[in-house]
Amino acid sequence: MRPRGAWDWKAGLSEARIVKEQGLEAKVAAIVEPAIEQVGYRLVRVRLSNMNGATLQIMAERPDGTMTVEDCEAVSRAISPILDMDDPIDRAYHLEVSSPGIDRPLVRIGDFRLWAGHLMKLETNRLLNERKRFRGKVVEVTDTEFVLDRDQVAYGEERSVRIPFDAVGEARLVLTDDLIDASLKADKAARKARGEGESESEPGDADDAPSARN
Repeated sequence: MRPRGAWDWKAGLSEARIVKEQGLEAKVAAIVEPAIEQVGYRLVRVRLSNMNGATLQIMAERPDGTMTVEDCEAVSRAISPILDMDDPIDRAYHLEVSSPGIDRPLVRIGDFRLWAGHLMKLETNRLLNERKRFRGKVVEVTDTEFVLDRDQVAYGEERSVRIPFDAVGEARLVLTDDLIDASLKADKAARKARGEGESESEPGDADDAPSARN
C-alpha cells in the first residue's frame, strides 16, 4: 500500500500543526518553529526527556517528508543560536535534531490524508465512544475530522469511529511491512522530484545531530 497520491506535499508547506506541545515544550516550539521554517523545513515535534541528564529532541522534515543527516545538521545550525539566546531550559541539555522516522507522528491534517489506509494508533484528549485510545486505519478525511476503521473491536462496538481533529492528543503510524514499502517509495519519489539521486539510507534512518547546551 502506498500513500495516496492526491495529497501534494507542496500544499502542506505552510500547513499548521493540529497536534502541539504543552508547557515548556510548547515554549520551545514557539521559539524554534519560525527559524526552522525560515530555512525551508517543517517542525514535527518537540520533546524534552531526562535521557542523558536532559535531552531536547527537535523532530523536523522537509515539506516533501524527507530528512537527511545534512538536513538535520542544517536545522541544528539554525536553531542553536536562538536557543542559546532565549535559553528556555534552566539546566544543561543535549540537543538532538532528527527525522520523524517511518513510524512517524501525525501532526497535520495532511499527514492523515497522506497516510490514510495505513495502521495507526492514537490517543484522544477526551472520551470518544467511552474510550481515549484507538488503533486502526484512516478511511476518510475532511477538514474537521476523520473516520478510523478500528482493527479490533469488542462485541457490540462499532468498527468505524469519527474523530474530530481537535480531539487528537497524540497519533503515530504503526510500523508494518506495507508502511516500510510505502515510505521507501515516497522517499524515492520525493528525491526524484527534487532531481536528486537515490539516498543510501532509508527514510527515518538519518542520524541525530546532538550538541550540548547549557
